[in-house]
Amino acid sequence: MRALFTLFFAISPFVVVQAAPAACPPDVNSATISLIKDFEGFVPKPTPDPIGLPTVGFGHLCKTKGCSEVKFPLTEATATTLMKTDLKQFTSCLNKAIKPTVKLSDNQFGALASWTFNEGCGNMQSSSLIKRLNNGENPNIVAQEELPKWRLAGGKVLQGLVRRRAAEIKLFKTPSSAVAHPC
Repeated sequence: MRALFTLFFAISPFVVVQAAPAACPPDVNSATISLIKDFEGFVPKPTPDPIGLPTVGFGHLCKTKGCSEVKFPLTEATATTLMKTDLKQFTSCLNKAIKPTVKLSDNQFGALASWTFNEGCGNMQSSSLIKRLNNGENPNIVAQEELPKWRLAGGKVLQGLVRRRAAEIKLFKTPSSAVAHPC
C-alpha cells in the first residue's frame, strides 16, 4: 500500500503546497522601523549613548569590546538589517509578556516594540504598562498614561525620550486593522 501511495504522488501532476505558518511574533511594520531609525539615528562606529553604553548603527548595543560582532565599515543598509535582527529579541519578549487576551494592532504592537527596544525586556516585563494591559484595561488609555513615564536616562529627563514617547503614543493610536497580537 505504501508503495502504491508513493507511486501515486510520484506520477500525480498536482503539487500540494502548504502555506508557511505566519511568524509569531510578526516583524514590526515599516512605521515602527521608521520611528526607531528616526530616534536612534545612524551611528557608523561605536559611540556611547546618553548613559555611556556603546552603540552602533540604529541602536545596536555592542556586546563585545570594540563591537567586534559588527562588520565595519557599517552602512545604513547593514545597520537596518542589524536593527531588524535585534528587534526580534524585543518583539519576542514583548509577545510573551502580553497575555493572549490582549488584542493589539500592528501599530500598537510596533509602538510597544519601539519602547521595549529602547528600555529593554526586563524593564518592559516589570512595568505597570504591561500589568495594566494584562489586567484588561483599555490599551489606548494605558499607552497614553504609561509611556510618558519612560523619559529618564541616567536619572535625568531627556527631551529625546519625551519626544520618542510622544511619537510612540501617536503610532499606538494610529488606526490599523492588521492584528499583530495575539499571533
